[in-house]
Amino acid sequence: MKNKRDIWMRIPVFILSGMILYVLGFFILIFSLVQLVLLLLEKKKEKEFVRISSIFSNQIYIFFKYITFLSEKQPFPFGKIKK
Repeated sequence: MKNKRDIWMRIPVFILSGMILYVLGFFILIFSLVQLVLLLLEKKKEKEFVRISSIFSNQIYIFFKYITFLSEKQPFPFGKIKK
């Protein structure tokens, strides 16, 4: 932690990233349900859904690490998307 400015910067990051990641969580739920249906019907995974869900899950993880002060790496949209 460098200074108080870094601490105060977490507030807008928390609000904006939280809203974006809430939407991403919804998409993870949708992708999971689609994946379940595909597995039941066709017995195979859709690789693109798995890849996108992995990216979304990583972003949520980065967000929680940042707001709990476990990391200084800022989440999307303030930082880069980790794949």
